[in-house]
Amino acid sequence: MRGWTKSLDAAGVREPGLREDYNRQRQLVRRFRRTAYLAARLLLPRPLLPHVVAATAVMHHGDNLLDTGPLPQRETAWATWERQVRESLRTGTSDNPLLRALVHTVAAHPQLHEIVETYLDTATAELHFAGFATEADFQAYVDAYSYPAFMLVAGLLTPEGDDLRYRAACRTFIEGSQRLDFVNDLAEDAREGRVGIPVDTMERFGVTMDGMAAGAGGSALEELIAEQVTTARAALLAARELPAVTLADGRRLAGALVEIELLTAEAVLARGAGVLRGSANPPLGRTLRVLARPY
Repeated sequence: MRGWTKSLDAAGVREPGLREDYNRQRQLVRRFRRTAYLAARLLLPRPLLPHVVAATAVMHHGDNLLDTGPLPQRETAWATWERQVRESLRTGTSDNPLLRALVHTVAAHPQLHEIVETYLDTATAELHFAGFATEADFQAYVDAYSYPAFMLVAGLLTPEGDDLRYRAACRTFIEGSQRLDFVNDLAEDAREGRVGIPVDTMERFGVTMDGMAAGAGGSALEELIAEQVTTARAALLAARELPAVTLADGRRLAGALVEIELLTAEAVLARGAGVLRGSANPPLGRTLRVLARPY
């Protein structure tokens, strides 16, 4: 906690009420994104940490609103949240602790304002997600939702000057990460009847939604998972360029994120059709070694 207090000081978060707002977001991120928080805590310089925590909390809260409950409830909740976010950005004030932290973070890092607006413009791609017919549909979803959501955090690590290579590397990384997530989340997604593997890809392997929902494994599913993980891994390997084009203060975190996803890909590939019984996680020891590595 002492290190967190020093990070708030370094980030210029000095007003007691605002410090408490950031504290709440820290608790949220630690609870639901523990590995991401640990990586940020260990690898980011203190002035950046509170802002990355606040941006991560916004991303997580948005995910929950877009993905939890019946569609009419989600539509109403998202519309209310979108109005609140836009109003807080316009006025610089809010009665919501998360939005007060976001407003302060955007004031400290003005490039985030446009990034947040872009995210709000396209996030309903997740609200209406019901699976993909084709690979092109998956790519459109990455462009509309996964990438803008990732940039809420990655936007804090944008290098000065021409950022085209950085944005391209972020897009490559999140494509691989999202594809991997969809494979790793097959157990939950199949039960809900909306998996993230395109239907035309499943048909090519003779795998059906009903079969996965029933927990049916077999060689066809093993082959499908192996292909999807291999494709995801190829994107993640290409994203190893990301640290080199990231803001210097964020290179260690960027490198760790890529390497942890590659470890996760190994774990998912090893589990194979067993992901229908639950997702796979990278080995703790190897993850800790990644966090200790220079980039």
